[in-house]
Amino acid sequence: MNITNTRTFTMEEENLICMFDTGSRTALISDLRGVMPDFDEPELREIAESALRKLDGMSDADFSALIFAPEYDSEDDMED
Repeated sequence: MNITNTRTFTMEEENLICMFDTGSRTALISDLRGVMPDFDEPELREIAESALRKLDGMSDADFSALIFAPEYDSEDDMED
């Protein structure tokens, strides 16, 4: 995901975001906040909180310019 060649979200944040509908910034924020109580792992909660801070700090216009696609670390890719 690129926005003017600046990385806005970490790979972990983007992969989490891609689990939800990214058609609307406000809907995505609502969806993430709605599932936060279900996150048992502190690391997952931290990733979601960081993503929410970034989403809260951007405009709808900036959000609509983003392209979300899950990314994979080459070390974590599964080989056939």
